[in-house]
Amino acid sequence: MGRAMSILSSLLSAGEAESLFQLPAPLAKRRIVVAMSGGVDSSVVAALAAASGAETIGVTLQLYDYGAATGRKGACCAGDDIRDARAVADRLGIAHYVFNHESAFREEVVERFADEYMAGRTPIPCIRCNMGPKFTDLFAMARELGADCLATGHYVRRMAAAGGPELHRAVDPARDQSYFLYATTDAQLDYLRFPLGGMAKSEVRRLAEAAGLRVAGKPDSQDICFVPDGDYAAVVRKLRPEADAPGDIVEVTSGAVLGRHRGIVHYTVGQRRGLEIGGQPEPLYVTGIDAAARRLLVGPKRLLAVGAAHLVETNRIGPLPDVPLQAKVRSLARPVSVTLEGTPGDGASVILRFAAPEYGVAPGQAAVLYAGDRVVGGGWIAGTEPAA
Repeated sequence: MGRAMSILSSLLSAGEAESLFQLPAPLAKRRIVVAMSGGVDSSVVAALAAASGAETIGVTLQLYDYGAATGRKGACCAGDDIRDARAVADRLGIAHYVFNHESAFREEVVERFADEYMAGRTPIPCIRCNMGPKFTDLFAMARELGADCLATGHYVRRMAAAGGPELHRAVDPARDQSYFLYATTDAQLDYLRFPLGGMAKSEVRRLAEAAGLRVAGKPDSQDICFVPDGDYAAVVRKLRPEADAPGDIVEVTSGAVLGRHRGIVHYTVGQRRGLEIGGQPEPLYVTGIDAAARRLLVGPKRLLAVGAAHLVETNRIGPLPDVPLQAKVRSLARPVSVTLEGTPGDGASVILRFAAPEYGVAPGQAAVLYAGDRVVGGGWIAGTEPAA
């Protein structure tokens, strides 16, 4: 432990520590709670916090464990990850606590995930988790522990501004996770710290290696933590056996039945592959899902063009800027120019109008608003309007 801290301390000056954690000096008088998932990112945050001189406490939420049953590694909530988090804490000589929140996670995230698919929507459970079990519960724990802040391994930046702290995209666009944190409240952002937002992943792994952390070479998780091997349909089927009920594939303009689908859980708006309906004059895409009738609506790509999206349960971070806005309607989508009808925040519903037709806008996904690199807020896509 001593060697690990001395190496990290040589890489982290007092000024850098204060900048990373945005806490007043001396940090030796501060207490930092770190959300530790067992991955390299949160482990490096814990190492940096410990090297800063602050009293550091690691907290891990046990949310969902498929590790023992599937042998799957790299999922944020698997049993192997909890063991990795504990081993890192031992290496760093910091306290580490594990709290079982499987019941709340199942109800607020997993069950809702299944219900969203059954309703014909495409959910994003990672945002729901950040809105619920992760931030809400971790906040309560950190405050009970008397911490000055809660630090996480997310790749986003917390920037000081006259109107209060702002949430900005990470310096490394390939690692940016701001899309998944749009629902962060002003009060949460005031308490949160994101030390990795200004770093590249390669630098984070270098720090892990310097500290001798066992997770330095651990692969990044690519899937939703409770979905083994990316087979989300299997999870939904287990919770909702009727998810595999077949139904008609209907051409939306003519009403013609073109075939049968294998359960609406397997499809999302904008999807082309897997329809298994050949002999059509042009490629067909999923343009809508009628969950009540178990019908899959398909049509040519031009019918996917969306002119506006209706957002519900909106959140706003800080004041709404008087500058042009952009929006992302999928985590990997490029930001596009938009205008708003209504003011987002406090759960209000607003209409998001696209400057140019946008494709693949699926109900259930999130639309996240940006002013340059700053995250303004966002909301859930409840419905869309076709492009004129």
